[in-house]
Amino acid sequence: MKKNKIIVLSGIVLTTLIVVSGFTLRTSSCKKTEPIVIKESPQKQTANFFVTHGHCSTPFTGKLDRLTVDFGPLRMDGGNPVENMKMSFVIDPNTFNVCAGEELTARVKTPGLFISENDEKITFKSTNVFTMGIDWYQVNGKLSIKGIERNVKFFVTGIRDTDQNRPKSMVLEGQFNLLDWGIDYEKIANGKSYATPTKWMHINMKFGLC
Repeated sequence: MKKNKIIVLSGIVLTTLIVVSGFTLRTSSCKKTEPIVIKESPQKQTANFFVTHGHCSTPFTGKLDRLTVDFGPLRMDGGNPVENMKMSFVIDPNTFNVCAGEELTARVKTPGLFISENDEKITFKSTNVFTMGIDWYQVNGKLSIKGIERNVKFFVTGIRDTDQNRPKSMVLEGQFNLLDWGIDYEKIANGKSYATPTKWMHINMKFGLC
């Protein structure tokens, strides 16, 4: 009888150890410390722009050549999941397109406006990120147009379900002063300059994360 009790107790202890081991393995495997790098999917993504001039604005789009978002280590505490985010993207100004027609498309692709003699692409690379709120960030970085690099700041919003540790998509938006790059939009595109030249170019884009 005593021997049977010992066998039963040994079985219970062994079973408990197996269950606890399995649980430990499962939970520890979720705590990843390596950086999570999200790259652009094979599908072409676009960025939306518009430049205000006079009493109207010209909206147009451009294709993203490359988009990379590095989240850093995945947080497991329910806090901001991408506050250590690094981001970069490339846009080819030769792909700019105005849906209103070929004439306006030709204007935004006027040589010297966004397309230089050396045919440089528009590039952005983040330098630091500030958390504004849950899934809301100010992303500072270097934006290069026609080979000229200037500091800019954009705002990025993460979109995720309540049960997700990181966003499934993001929206980036912001504006920058074209005069910082020596670009007078009206003078280059239309051959005339106003007393107060057009300054602001706006950008907006939404992209999914795999």
